[in-house]
Amino acid sequence: MDRLSPATLHRLPAGILRPDYDRTTVATGIVHLGLGAFHRGHQAVYTDALLKDDPRWGILGVSLRSPDTRDALQPQGGLYTVTASDGASRARRVIGALTGLAVAPDDPAGLLARLADPAVRIVSTTVTEKGYSHDPATGALRADDPDVRHDSVNLTHPRSTLGVIVGGLRLRRQAGLPPFTVLACDNLPANGHTLRGLVIAFAELVDRDLARWIAGDVRFPSTMVDRIVPATTDADRTDVSAALGLDDAWPVVTEPFSQWVIEDDFGGDRPAWDVSGAQFVRDVAPFELMKLRLLNGAHSTIAYLGDLMGCETVAAAMAEPDLAGLVEDMMREEVTLTLPALGGFDVTAYRAALLQRFRNPALKHRTAQIAMDGSQKLPQRLLGTISDRLARGLPITRLALAVAGWMRYVSGTDEQGQPIELRDPLAAKLRALADEAGPVASRLAPALLSVTSVFGNDLPADPRFTDAVEAALDSLFRRGCRTTVAQISQSARSSG
Repeated sequence: MDRLSPATLHRLPAGILRPDYDRTTVATGIVHLGLGAFHRGHQAVYTDALLKDDPRWGILGVSLRSPDTRDALQPQGGLYTVTASDGASRARRVIGALTGLAVAPDDPAGLLARLADPAVRIVSTTVTEKGYSHDPATGALRADDPDVRHDSVNLTHPRSTLGVIVGGLRLRRQAGLPPFTVLACDNLPANGHTLRGLVIAFAELVDRDLARWIAGDVRFPSTMVDRIVPATTDADRTDVSAALGLDDAWPVVTEPFSQWVIEDDFGGDRPAWDVSGAQFVRDVAPFELMKLRLLNGAHSTIAYLGDLMGCETVAAAMAEPDLAGLVEDMMREEVTLTLPALGGFDVTAYRAALLQRFRNPALKHRTAQIAMDGSQKLPQRLLGTISDRLARGLPITRLALAVAGWMRYVSGTDEQGQPIELRDPLAAKLRALADEAGPVASRLAPALLSVTSVFGNDLPADPRFTDAVEAALDSLFRRGCRTTVAQISQSARSSG
């Protein structure tokens, strides 16, 4: 089968949308760091929709580690397919927003030169929580990170996200060019503010004058991004290629729902993303908190407890009545009260939509994928909610079970005695603690709670939190996940 490419685009069947603009006229105005499925199924789609009217905003997609995406899409001229499916219908669209593909380690100096191009006005990021070289409990720079240490003295050949951004900004300052806007699109609390602090802290390791210039002149808008985009499977590739009649080596399969809320704080020109459905606002924080605590918090709960119950996908986990009920009750009873007012936004409808999205059988979003990097995700997805409820003297029954689910997952063996692959930046440390403690809640819970980069200092000192987590973990070990979920769900409901 021939490959999807500019030369074969005309052969696509009717009904498959394709670029409605001349790709040869599109200039690179955005450099995006982190060319994974999420960016290609979210921000790139919004950008693709506006290129007919404004071709200045093509995207140079940069992989910071692996060449796999570049190698898959380069022969396709950067084209790929996005399939949005709700289980009953599918809409397919070929995206042409990528003007180029790069792998940072192949030519780091060349990448910095691209960032210094005056036509580039935005550098955006989806590098996942672990890609920011920070302490997720505090948001502080991890100066001991090996890539940070390397880049602080080798900024012409950076390895880290922060090194790439600061290296590019330094070149622009040296050339007398205005800085680009840095647009974080990851699930970090106050992601623009957080990234700004990390960039400035890193720049101070390199050049304090540069750090002051960044602090004064560079804009870091915050964003809230929302679309469920699972990792692409071989089955997805087969299905998409059959529909196209052309081979697409790395398509994206996602859901129809998509939301992007952006703080309107750019240092210069910006794309009219609102024309393609994004929302520019003065303050992203309420939307971001709602999404982190409701969607992402529920996702992590489903991932750990669902995986322990033997459910490979979110949809399969949501077919478990007790788990689905626990997640719904947690969102309504324990999370919603911690959210700020959203000026007429219907949170009840949003929760209902989330439950429907989680049940979408077309996505096949693997629980093991969501469970990755839990040490980086827990603080903003679950622990902040727990802290807010404890400050109000409110119970945390279901939230504590979610944290205990992570601890049970970290123990390294499932309920059938099979090993659990722990993929986490702190994997070695977590596994060492778990191995030493063994499958005993009274030892394992305190051991993991001692990891201050995850839990900080306040929660591990609060017996309302530690006792609840240890009790839930003990039940997971002794009774198993299904029984524990059922008992805690019913007990929490009866206690009101």
